[in-house]
Amino acid sequence: MNFLLSTAFVLCWSSGFIGAKLGAGSAPAVTVLLWRFLPLAVLLLAVAVARRWWRGLTARDVGRQAVIGVLSQSGYLLTVYHAIELGVSSGTTALIDGVQPLVAGALAGPLLHQHVSRGQWLGLCLGVGGVVVVTGADAAAGTGVDRWAYLVPFLGMLSLVAATLLEGRSRTEVAPAVAMTTHCLTSAVVFTALALGTGTAAPPADPAFWGAIAWLVVLPTFGGYGLYWVILRRSGITKVNTLMFLMAPVTAVWGALAFGEPFGPHTAFGLALGLAAVVVVQRDRSSTPAHA
Repeated sequence: MNFLLSTAFVLCWSSGFIGAKLGAGSAPAVTVLLWRFLPLAVLLLAVAVARRWWRGLTARDVGRQAVIGVLSQSGYLLTVYHAIELGVSSGTTALIDGVQPLVAGALAGPLLHQHVSRGQWLGLCLGVGGVVVVTGADAAAGTGVDRWAYLVPFLGMLSLVAATLLEGRSRTEVAPAVAMTTHCLTSAVVFTALALGTGTAAPPADPAFWGAIAWLVVLPTFGGYGLYWVILRRSGITKVNTLMFLMAPVTAVWGALAFGEPFGPHTAFGLALGLAAVVVVQRDRSSTPAHA
């Protein structure tokens, strides 16, 4: 079951970068994000009210989830979509976001008091090595993208790190469905305000736009984002961090097949390092005593 959840999470999360690339060809990033979350938020709100999903939660609990939603959805996705809109490839955006496990893993010990073994650190280092190899080669290739554009997804990575650590410090366990509903509502409010403020709220008539919206709602939102919090609660932050290392090579392969983005030896080597990182961490987890 854990293997199937992990595989589905990697594929669904990676699909978000592909969907962003699809949507970028027909509308601004804010427009895509508005129509990705607004209908979804209305639907989830109706179900949540009917089933009283927030019963038992305090205003502080809901407020914490709203802040997590701003960080993990609004801030993270806006930077990812904007980077792709600026011309950064979907694979490169995923590679830059791949730094997230290093930062979160380094902070998990002192902030969350979670045990991180030597084997897990080895796996994290292998994954980071793969990210560095592929990202460095891509940045030096001279694709015509402004250098500062590569900092945009980096800011999104920091936003996701902050959301992960804030969730880890929470003393109240919130069901994934409740968390996702709260996050989607928060994102809908944020992106509606941004779209209205910039005059980009009206959706285009292009059928490709609505195809991209359907893709983004089903795969990365319900699949990737929902599984993110499920695996985080079931297996801990180190497991999530390790799986995040696979997003970059998987997205790079997917982008090469779907959009003709370059896929060379460095990308293949990065994929190998990412797979090695997963193997090392999984073996270490299976051999670690339960009390650790």
